[in-house]
Amino acid sequence: MKKETLVVAFAFLTIGLHLHPSAADTIALTALSCMERIGQNQETYGTATAEIKAARNEVESFQVVVAAPEENISVVKVEMSDLVERNGSRIAGPNIRLFREEYVRVRMSTPRAELPPGLYPDPLVPFVNPETGEPIEPLTQTRKRWGEPATTSGHDMYAVPFEVFRGQNQAIWVDVHVPEDATAGTYRGHLRVHASGGISTQIAVTLTVWDFALPEGPTHRNHFGSFGNIARFFDVKRGSDEFKRIEMRYCQAMAEHRINPPIPSHLLPDVNDDGSLNVVAERHEALKEFMTRFHVTDFEIPRSRFARLPSSTLRPDYRMISPANEERARRYYRDFYKYLKDNGWEERAYVYMLDEPNLRENYEQVLVLGRLIHQAVPQLKCLVVEQTYPQDPSWPDIDPAVDIWCPLWSFIDRESISEKIAHGDEVWSYTALVQRSPRYHPQYERVNDFDPPYWHIDRPLTVYRVPPWINYQYGITGLLYWSTVTTVIEPWFNPAFAHPRHYNGGGFLFYPGVPCGIDGPVSSMRVKNLRDGMEDYEYLALLEESAGRKAAKRIVDMVAPNWWNSSKDWRQFLAAREKLAEQILELKNAHVESAGPPPTPPAGKTVVEHEYSPGSRASHFKELMSDFQSEIGR
Repeated sequence: MKKETLVVAFAFLTIGLHLHPSAADTIALTALSCMERIGQNQETYGTATAEIKAARNEVESFQVVVAAPEENISVVKVEMSDLVERNGSRIAGPNIRLFREEYVRVRMSTPRAELPPGLYPDPLVPFVNPETGEPIEPLTQTRKRWGEPATTSGHDMYAVPFEVFRGQNQAIWVDVHVPEDATAGTYRGHLRVHASGGISTQIAVTLTVWDFALPEGPTHRNHFGSFGNIARFFDVKRGSDEFKRIEMRYCQAMAEHRINPPIPSHLLPDVNDDGSLNVVAERHEALKEFMTRFHVTDFEIPRSRFARLPSSTLRPDYRMISPANEERARRYYRDFYKYLKDNGWEERAYVYMLDEPNLRENYEQVLVLGRLIHQAVPQLKCLVVEQTYPQDPSWPDIDPAVDIWCPLWSFIDRESISEKIAHGDEVWSYTALVQRSPRYHPQYERVNDFDPPYWHIDRPLTVYRVPPWINYQYGITGLLYWSTVTTVIEPWFNPAFAHPRHYNGGGFLFYPGVPCGIDGPVSSMRVKNLRDGMEDYEYLALLEESAGRKAAKRIVDMVAPNWWNSSKDWRQFLAAREKLAEQILELKNAHVESAGPPPTPPAGKTVVEHEYSPGSRASHFKELMSDFQSEIGR
């Protein structure tokens, strides 16, 4: 009888094991690269482990997909261990950030969209409020007794807890910042997901740290608009103390993504009625702290208020500035440039002179403004958002007035760009809406049906990573975008710029943190990929510094031969980046071997070791431009 009872008990135990699946069956974890996206109802895919590689002072990201293959799950906690190298070195704490990917709706497709309407993961809700350092609590209402007023706490948008229904996915985004003093080598750790019922499982994470460092701020020049529009998102008065605090958090977010933040006007010197500057000591100290804290490498000198031309060219005075105002404007530019030079900020200073001069009269305005600025400061560069060839050959030649040309991506022409660079000018590039090549493009018949990588949610994430690569291909040294915070229909539910067609995510890279209880921005997956493209450009600059432009360009050819034929395969980007790293390390090691052991310093003396640093960026930039001019001149 006892034997039969044991058999029956064993049978029930066996059945019970099948009725209650293991953690691995309940929670499925896979890893994706930062350039992939998985839909909420898409079949789960990815790798069994997360593997990333990065230089020192670089941020590298990966995703972990949490899926529920057998039954609905409620995730109550997600945690990332320290990443530990075999000698005990660790990357931990604030260097690792977790985000839950939120979904936004694409209701109406962007013109020429590559992906269909639907829900897209894009906003990255942080697990920890960056202002308080505390988790974002869910929205709750409590009452001590029925009928009494409810007490509300928490927020509508948060990272955990979250539910995943059977057959669905929820992706977690992970940023890993490799400190500048990190030891090169292989680091290992894991990400663990806990669900209700005491169930948990983990996925292994491996980080390879390469033995070279990226500079603090961006080498690739850039301008991404201002933050005036955030006042409406947060319902604050523009210029108020509250606005300034929120603005500074947006500036920090841009700097964290290797983009130069716009310099807040309240940090700049006052302008006197005669055009001279009044440098207020308190402001000046705040500006110095801003430049250092956010690693700002470009300085836009605001346009002089004394040299404003009418926006309407129908007015008879559309190109007229009074002699008195011309003198005030010249004094303003002279004083501002001297102020920058006194502080070591003048090397990459510029004036954003005019945006898209689309009429003959606008070309005339460019000549007037450029002449005035160059009379005041010949070396101060004037940027105009215009292609490197004339819209109409009968219009005036604006070349004497322009130092930095900035064509739309689809307006780009390699031959005229090379001519401008050989002449000593710079060329940047920019994108807006969905614009194909104009009829006056020198190669119109060849390129009129081609599309560059437009920036919108309903396109592959690689379109945000590739522009710095293509810019390098053409010798283009800067990237311009009209806004990161433009007005959209509804930021969290329909983030489309309507013009009147929907441009999903156009001019909109940061979500307002209001529903998360954050008085600042929430980043997007798109701006993370842009950051990675800006970091890729640092690899190109480092390799060019060691081996010349041709060595770097050979690798660029792997993913970005031109604006109309760039890769959309994330594997090719990672392979090209790894090839860059291999060559940088090979050249670094060869240099160390050829140099031999360091010399023994004389008594009382110290030998200082030098390596590429942000402080050498201005001179390095001149070298890059000189090399490119030599190349196209051959």
